[in-house]
Amino acid sequence: MPEADNHFLDLAAPGVRALQPYQPGKPVTELEREFGICNAIKLASNENPFGPAPAAIAAGTAALQGIARYPEGSGHALVARLAEKHDIPTTCITLGNGSNDVLDLVTRVFLTPQHEAVFSRHAFAVYPISVQAVGATARVAAAHDGSRGPAWGHDLDAMRALVGDDTRVVFIANPNNPTGTWLTAAELEGFIADLPAHVMVVVDEAYFEYVGMADYPDASRWLDKYPNLIVTRTFSKAYGLAGLRVGYALSHPGVAGLLNRVRQPFNVNLVAQAAALAALDDDEHLTECVRRNHAGMQQLVDGFAKLELSHIESAGNFVCVDTGRPGQDVYRALLQEGVIVRPVDNYEMPNHLRVTVGRADENARFLAALAKVLA
Repeated sequence: MPEADNHFLDLAAPGVRALQPYQPGKPVTELEREFGICNAIKLASNENPFGPAPAAIAAGTAALQGIARYPEGSGHALVARLAEKHDIPTTCITLGNGSNDVLDLVTRVFLTPQHEAVFSRHAFAVYPISVQAVGATARVAAAHDGSRGPAWGHDLDAMRALVGDDTRVVFIANPNNPTGTWLTAAELEGFIADLPAHVMVVVDEAYFEYVGMADYPDASRWLDKYPNLIVTRTFSKAYGLAGLRVGYALSHPGVAGLLNRVRQPFNVNLVAQAAALAALDDDEHLTECVRRNHAGMQQLVDGFAKLELSHIESAGNFVCVDTGRPGQDVYRALLQEGVIVRPVDNYEMPNHLRVTVGRADENARFLAALAKVLA
């Protein structure tokens, strides 16, 4: 079909015209097809390499018998279990097709072309995409340079300085993707408490289950104190259900009611609801995945030290390493070794690669391939 006369661009909403779609990590099948290789490994998308709980697989498989029917539109059983888990009313919960979905719902509810959103430099790529899509203005705060806080991390003073009368949403990822940096309880709550009442603050806790730092907060415990707080979580990371796409938001009932007004009906499918419900009941599997992630992180960090490479300390299931040269070049060389990682030059980190913590054998293979291409 000819593309020369793309008059459809003129018909698109202003925010969409210059939008660049989100680029996911390269799939293993695509790499193997492109390079004619076998047994490639992917450490690019922060997935759980140990997979979901067996009970979640069994529940999802059983749910397949009912896929001729629509799923429960309200996700009643899953919402009830989440309410129990977080000790909040069911009216505080909004289900999403992954947490990306609820992040997008926030922008659709609270942002217009007359409003602004604030987030940090090097923050999750979905924030600017969702903000631009609705025609709102993005105000991007400089990250810490290392002199007053952890390098690459959120500078809350810089973010607060950008909040004005037209600000309606502030996004904070804790820990942040792709940097892995995190905010302490005192830092984060102090920031939230200082925000005007007309500003919704979204605390994105996609990697919450992986964090082991003693001063890291559970922002969902603050919902009663701050009615303008929205906390997002996902089953795609530690719970190992990335392929099923299920996440959720926790908020004041009035906020959740607005989010649910624009939420698509049946946005979380039948299999996803069943698997997520079962995953919540297998704490032993979750604990083991987190333990193995911590061991894998140490394996990677030790490997970087042997290669004399610096990295950003991370609280998630991924780590950014400074390759000392353009990361895209190293990324392409690693592809030829059958190893997929994530270049982050689109996050203004041109010399870094983001590496998901894999199984011990995958981590070892990546480190060997990295040593080879850097040599």
